[in-house]
Amino acid sequence: MVIDYSRLPILLVEDNPVDIDLSLRAFKKQNITNPVDIARDGEEALEYIKKWDAGRQIPIVILLDLKLPKLDGLQVLEAYKKHPIYNTIPVVVLTTSSDNRDVERAYKIGANSYIIKPVNFTKFVEVASQIELYWTVLNKAHI
Repeated sequence: MVIDYSRLPILLVEDNPVDIDLSLRAFKKQNITNPVDIARDGEEALEYIKKWDAGRQIPIVILLDLKLPKLDGLQVLEAYKKHPIYNTIPVVVLTTSSDNRDVERAYKIGANSYIIKPVNFTKFVEVASQIELYWTVLNKAHI
């Protein structure tokens, strides 16, 4: 069975409308055609577990900010990685935090990658390209 990875969604967990827009523009500029689901806070991110259980397509990758309302990104990451079914979904922490404690904790919980958000669009496009190349072409997905 051949899987069309471009049809699998990306889950973007981000509360900042500017960063959401920047992400979507960067994906478009890089011709990333995957549908993008957006969760704007930690609780909404965890609601996706119920949506996946109900048949919604599981994402190829989750891009997770750490500084979220309601539940922070590390709590969300922990819930995803403790889940018996969805713990294999790759989670890329994409955040402004360069605090070594956040980096260490994210990897201990199970983050697959930790990327500091670039502040300008050009750099963000480069990051989007690298994320797309790795997670949709080079990485062998477990679906």
